Amino acid sequence: MSSQMPQELVERALDASTADGQVAYVVESSEANLRWAGNSLTTNGAMRSRQVVVISFVDGGAGMATGTVARTGTPDIAELVAASEQAARDAGPAEDAMPLISDVPPGAGDWDAEAAQTSIDVFADFAPALGAAFGDARDRSELLFGFAEHQLATTYLGTSTGLRLRHDQPTGRVELNGKAADFSRSVWAGVGTRDFTDVSVAGLAAEVARKMAWSQRKVELPAGRYETLLPPSAVSDLMVYAHWTMEARDADEGRNVYARAGGGNRIGDRLAALPLTLRSDPHAPGLECSPFQVVGGSSGSASVFDNGMATPAVDWISGGVLTNLIRPRAWALRTTAPATAAVDNLILEDRAATATQAELIAATERGLLLTTLWYIREVDPQTLLLTGLTRDGVFLVENGEVTGAVNNFRFNESPVDLLGRATQASVTERTLPREWNDWFTRAAMPMLRVPDFNMSSVSPAS
Repeated sequence: MSSQMPQELVERALDASTADGQVAYVVESSEANLRWAGNSLTTNGAMRSRQVVVISFVDGGAGMATGTVARTGTPDIAELVAASEQAARDAGPAEDAMPLISDVPPGAGDWDAEAAQTSIDVFADFAPALGAAFGDARDRSELLFGFAEHQLATTYLGTSTGLRLRHDQPTGRVELNGKAADFSRSVWAGVGTRDFTDVSVAGLAAEVARKMAWSQRKVELPAGRYETLLPPSAVSDLMVYAHWTMEARDADEGRNVYARAGGGNRIGDRLAALPLTLRSDPHAPGLECSPFQVVGGSSGSASVFDNGMATPAVDWISGGVLTNLIRPRAWALRTTAPATAAVDNLILEDRAATATQAELIAATERGLLLTTLWYIREVDPQTLLLTGLTRDGVFLVENGEVTGAVNNFRFNESPVDLLGRATQASVTERTLPREWNDWFTRAAMPMLRVPDFNMSSVSPAS
């Protein structure tokens, strides 16, 4: 990396600007990773990267236009700023134009401090414990595959209105796959983490071993509707999609599941039969994330004009009732509704729940216990109907005990509809979304009991 400090690059970009306004930010990242296959480490590495982003705002007379240009490494700042300003001049007036943020949000960070860094040392305790897990798997004639990654990303954001904001974001994840020696059985366990001090390799390995034991008996079942226990990882994948589509404009204009029949949105409507709360909080313990917005391009859920806007805690669903939707300032002004920013974590909880996941299993007369979902795709945005596949373990529960592994299925379900049909939730715990963890890792979810989950067809996937 260049010896030029990221703060210096931001200041140079702002000094070079001839536009009516500018936002510049630098993301300085370091990453360490381990990968393993067949009970043996295969690779390890450490990387560093830098992204420099300049957003220029130009008033061409018909309205404010914007242009965003990003470069990696240490680019020619004058060229980068000029390219951004040219992109703004070439663009039409921005529909989301607003005055740039000038109020300093809470949690602005230490602008002058050096960027945070991770290294392979983050795995000092993890790696020996993984070696012990390899030995235990070999003793069972089973194979472990997977990876562990840790990233520290420091963002420095400056604006022509005087904001100087900084945030350090640690992100870690572990995925552990167990497989039979002939690859006829496969199971999964995973977890998100900030620093790996809270990761129990022994706990993950024990979960894999337990599921491998469950999968020794095979049971074939047809497609249909089954009482289903969705574990926290599967719930998180569904709720993350429900959250990503919570755009107020789409709801107000009748284009998503949060639109009310006849016009307007469904804020105030009951969505969940249980007193479930879906919320985000940048200060949630173990799930901490940026308390202000960093936006490279405008969309229905974020605006480049809102860079630096505070992202306080928000309830999206409170006690089962839809309470808020994602609303940039420009759309908030047009609809006289509060501006509400997305936050990079998600928590679903029934605050009255006391049952553990084991207790939900023990209370099941006959049903399916899932491990994870994958290849999730949207079928109908107005109902948020999703389709996808089960993966790495579908288990049959009979009279409170897991009695075998079932074939995989394709499912067709809407997460919003599921909230209305769920009949029980466990206590909430931190989890790792299996499908979306390349983009979203900070989640805490319960296990949910759904009496009639739609397994629409049998899948040959393993």
